[in-house]
Amino acid sequence: MDFSIPMALTDYIPVVCFAIAAIIFLRAFHNKMSAAAFALFATGVIDVTCAGALKATYKLLYAANVCDFQPLSAIFFPVQSLGFLFAGMGMLLMLVPKKKVALSTAAPALFTGTFVFVGLMVAGLGVMDTVFCILCKKLKKNRVMVLFIVSFLCSLCMGYLSSQDFAEAAMNWIAQSVNIVGQGCFLAGALCLRKAGLSKLEL
Repeated sequence: MDFSIPMALTDYIPVVCFAIAAIIFLRAFHNKMSAAAFALFATGVIDVTCAGALKATYKLLYAANVCDFQPLSAIFFPVQSLGFLFAGMGMLLMLVPKKKVALSTAAPALFTGTFVFVGLMVAGLGVMDTVFCILCKKLKKNRVMVLFIVSFLCSLCMGYLSSQDFAEAAMNWIAQSVNIVGQGCFLAGALCLRKAGLSKLEL
């Protein structure tokens, strides 16, 4: 793996952007979601944030020649994919707040294979960004939709790039640049919606 310390530190930027945006939305949605929906959304964004932070930490440890702690890298895709799925489900349930939805106590299904995780990630992201666009429409901020659309497209690009050879530094820098743009747009969209009065919006 051709990781450098600057590259590893750069990998924390999209993580921080997503985390800040997630906090903004958690504060705005806590009185709009049912307990089940909020639990799903909160679990999802926490999973995504932790997955990104652990992957960046893996790169930093590797680049600093501390150790090659591969489990930190291996758990990234499944944890992030399930996180986006949970967050998307929570946001979808927010649109039907009058219905009480109980969380299932059944044992979680066992997922194997990259294709399954890609499908989960795309489904969760698709639902999330669709709901964000609906909120933009309700707040009469149609232009802000572009930010969430670009964020979604960048996430799709990241899904494609994840299947490429990351042994070369160039591929890592490309992926990081795409991720920074995507999460930067996500954060910008969150800030715009907060400024537009998202916390006071009645669904």
